[in-house]
Amino acid sequence: MKKTWFQKMQDKPGYPKVLILEERFPCYNAVHKMGANAGDEIVLVNPSAVIPLMTEVPEGKVITLSEICGKLAEKYSVKGCCTLTAGIFTMTIANAVEEVKAQGETTALSEIPWWRTLKSEGYLNDKYPGGQETQKQLLELEGLKVISRGKRFQLADLETHLYKLG
Repeated sequence: MKKTWFQKMQDKPGYPKVLILEERFPCYNAVHKMGANAGDEIVLVNPSAVIPLMTEVPEGKVITLSEICGKLAEKYSVKGCCTLTAGIFTMTIANAVEEVKAQGETTALSEIPWWRTLKSEGYLNDKYPGGQETQKQLLELEGLKVISRGKRFQLADLETHLYKLG
């Protein structure tokens, strides 16, 4: 039986887990761009560590995966956070939110403003519910300007709208 998004979002035993970054890791290049090098400690977290960060972002503001990973690295006193797993979690959380809403439920989960979490450099996420188009519409409803970059969309003026996580 196929798991629901909500089931996929549940925490896994043994996490958070601190690992030594190796060049063979799929997230190596992204974590390296954020300042971690091979041999540095990084953290792999559970979705429950990402949810409060996504929830914190107020209307008219956004965060990127880089901000999420930076905050998680700070929280766990390591050099970086696996951007691959954190990115998968943001997508899973977004889909779980919409799944819960489609079932008519109103919970803390259904209130997570997932569309305010962007990919690196302010790009919209095509793996979110409804793809980039839905995310673009929701951001524009909050007064943000989204520009086309070929087949991709990017938030205009990212630095102006970037939220500083507490």
